[in-house]
Amino acid sequence: MTAISHLRLGVNVDHVATIRNARGGSHPDPVEAAKVAIAAGADSITAHLREDRRHIRDDDMARLKAEIEKPLNFEMAATDEMAAIALMTRPHAACLVPERRQEITTEGGLDVAGQHNVLFPIVAALGQAGIRVSLFINAEPRQIEAAAGVRAPAIEIHTGGWCGALAQGRIDDARAEWERIREGARLAARLGLEVHAGHGLNFGAAETIAAVPEVVELNIGHFLIGEAISTGLAQAVRIMRESMDRGRTRALP
Repeated sequence: MTAISHLRLGVNVDHVATIRNARGGSHPDPVEAAKVAIAAGADSITAHLREDRRHIRDDDMARLKAEIEKPLNFEMAATDEMAAIALMTRPHAACLVPERRQEITTEGGLDVAGQHNVLFPIVAALGQAGIRVSLFINAEPRQIEAAAGVRAPAIEIHTGGWCGALAQGRIDDARAEWERIREGARLAARLGLEVHAGHGLNFGAAETIAAVPEVVELNIGHFLIGEAISTGLAQAVRIMRESMDRGRTRALP
């Protein structure tokens, strides 16, 4: 497969809202953070509207859709409530993710194979509204094939297991996870799915996965907001963009 030269970077602004909500009020503003990220090189903005509204709120989604100049990716649980909000907001994209109220962050991939009857009508309704749907899944053949079965145009491979193993120095586990990611990306591309990836990516991991030719988009949030504390958000996004571009050159003919 020939790699697409420009690897898209989606910046997740959830944790700007987390900081705002810890104190109350309106500062810092995730919409303003999104504009900074776009000016620094982000291709899209991701925001997760959770059932408990722990970070992003309904008005944040409405303002993001109205005010940013790049595509909005609405990360959401596969529920009737969230589907209705997505259909009202009409973002460019929607990424369906598993969600548990008790979790700190998304803990794993969506069980598409086990939730076909729930996901199929939601994917269809969003698609009919012109919203590009992706499914956040582990790089498992069964789940990738199921994603194609519910007619989702894209998947986002959960990279958290690989990134966690790297961070903890579990080299054998990291290698095994990496092979699953590479094989999963190849299978998805063969099935006609667009391949995205995200969760736990830092500069080095993003540079590495950028060399996988089937991957066309990375979505990164927590790490960039953390880096913003010491370097500023614009600089963090620029360094991430440079890291991805370096990795991408290894995927090109």
